[in-house]
Amino acid sequence: MNKTIVPVLLGADLNCYNVARAFHMQYGVKSYAFGRYAISATKYSKIINFRCVPDIDNDEVMLDTLHRFADAHIGDKMILFGCTDDYAAMIIRNKEELSDYIIPYPSEEILTTVSRKAEFYEACDRFGIPYPATVVLKEKTGADDLTEDNLGFAYPIIIKPSSSVDYWKHPFDGMKKVYVAHSREEAEKIISEIYDSGYPEKMILQEFIDGGDSQMRVFTSFSDSHGKVRAMCYGHTMLEEHTPKGLGNHAAIVTEPVSTLPVAEKIKDMLEEMGYTGFANFDIKLRAGTDDDYRVFEINLRQGRSNFYLTAAGLNVGRLAAEVFESKGNECEMVEKSVFWHHIPRKVAYKYTEDKELVARAKELDRAGLEYSSIWYKPDLRFNPLRFICVVEQLRRQNKKYKIYYPK
Repeated sequence: MNKTIVPVLLGADLNCYNVARAFHMQYGVKSYAFGRYAISATKYSKIINFRCVPDIDNDEVMLDTLHRFADAHIGDKMILFGCTDDYAAMIIRNKEELSDYIIPYPSEEILTTVSRKAEFYEACDRFGIPYPATVVLKEKTGADDLTEDNLGFAYPIIIKPSSSVDYWKHPFDGMKKVYVAHSREEAEKIISEIYDSGYPEKMILQEFIDGGDSQMRVFTSFSDSHGKVRAMCYGHTMLEEHTPKGLGNHAAIVTEPVSTLPVAEKIKDMLEEMGYTGFANFDIKLRAGTDDDYRVFEINLRQGRSNFYLTAAGLNVGRLAAEVFESKGNECEMVEKSVFWHHIPRKVAYKYTEDKELVARAKELDRAGLEYSSIWYKPDLRFNPLRFICVVEQLRRQNKKYKIYYPK
């Protein structure tokens, strides 16, 4: 390619590091990242040029920062990534003003519709994509309205905000990504706390799908700028994070052939009918005790936090953004390769994963040289003692986190 590739990332978390590593592996380039504060996932990295911008989550500050950066890199191929829901939403809202950048994300119309879980489930209905039995609330409600008869499913139930972007803007003590209520009284308390915080959007109440972390699946697609799905990758979750704000984030994944996921083609059809562009990430669960009862939970309008599982399986996210997004074609890369990805110590993944057959598969992949750790990247650790110490400490802390937060 004639132009110099310049990855520009908003954020500083593991998502940011995974994207930066993909670009470094593919093109040998350093990424530029802007975030409100430094985070250990990217701290002391040689492959990221990080700049702290305290108000980067403000649209005006973000635009000014990115315009100044673009002025200093005229002629380069700048590719812009958001590494949280909030950053991705900011980028999508301001796409027209960021025309200097390649932006591998969907339109603002998609942002204002299917990014919200309630509207996403309406789209799933049209394409026959199964999801958990769901009730949508528009306002705070009392325990009398939260009976099993009224809901149509039994306790325990799942409670989560329809709009994650709006939810995280209204913090309160005890805030979690997802809640489990075991009674209508507990459900009323959770719903009241969320709405009392100022959260303005709909709430999702869902049946609890039986099964632990290893019943979870993750599916990522990539569509070009013309709305054609050009790549898909499917992962079998071994273990999730269990800290209150990290609950549901993937900690270890074994990839499986896309052809083994029954809903993959339906999701592809839905995205293409929408004219979706860029990365889409889906959380899916296989109901325990079944072989084919897959339920789709949500869509994320960006690459997932655990996106290095794609790169490890041969679907480099940097290459997709730099080479595939603006190209034309009908071919779709479907990953059939199995690899073992993790960002926690392998021993922690082996110890806490309940599915021991899955653990055996991960160990077999490890022995075959198909094991990949996001943050254990030798080119970034070599002759970089501060980064090495930082990574070792990150891994050490994971042991403590699982001892404290993993359900007994």
